[in-house]
Amino acid sequence: MTAAVKICGLSRAEDVAAAAEAGARYGGFVFFPRSPRHVTIEQAAALALAVPDGMARVGLFVDPDDETLDRVLQTVPLDILQLHGKETPERVAEIRARIGLPVMKAVGIAEPADLPALLDYGLVADLLLVDAKPPKGAALPGGNGLAFDWRLLAGRRMLKPWMLAGGLTAANVAEAIRLTGAQAVDVSSGVETAPGVKDAGLIRDFVAAATGAQAARTA
Repeated sequence: MTAAVKICGLSRAEDVAAAAEAGARYGGFVFFPRSPRHVTIEQAAALALAVPDGMARVGLFVDPDDETLDRVLQTVPLDILQLHGKETPERVAEIRARIGLPVMKAVGIAEPADLPALLDYGLVADLLLVDAKPPKGAALPGGNGLAFDWRLLAGRRMLKPWMLAGGLTAANVAEAIRLTGAQAVDVSSGVETAPGVKDAGLIRDFVAAATGAQAARTA
């Protein structure tokens, strides 16, 4: 078994192609105007249609209202909704029931006191994204290129399947997998040459490092 990789913040057709060619299992599209990786509904629709079979299309939203979700889903064929804001467990459950798609909830971690939220959201979400908690005053809830102490997750059992995110690169993803036992990882800024600009070589190197690390753990 190899680690599943999600390349988030895809905004160009060539980036979708690079992610697919490298073997990524998930492609993420950001519907958050303040992000340098933001795509319009029209852009996302075209990109989503270019995603090949076997690669799930993930829409990232930050505290979305029902109207926003409806507007996107009327046009963009998404497979998973990623909630990356301050959505409560109740709101996560509400969105999941209303939309009828699997929901992934991002949970920011910086210290042991943040860990109980993994249980709270694990009760209502289909998947968890364990990310580095953004620093106070940060403009973005994710994609900041920050890591957290991965040892906080060592030996921890999750209620639902989960992905590790936060400051991952081809150089450190093997160590992150070793310390946390993650079977899926998410990367955005770690495969970019500038905010929002993915690099095919970095994507290829990251996927190779992640899948190689998981294969070594399970050999």
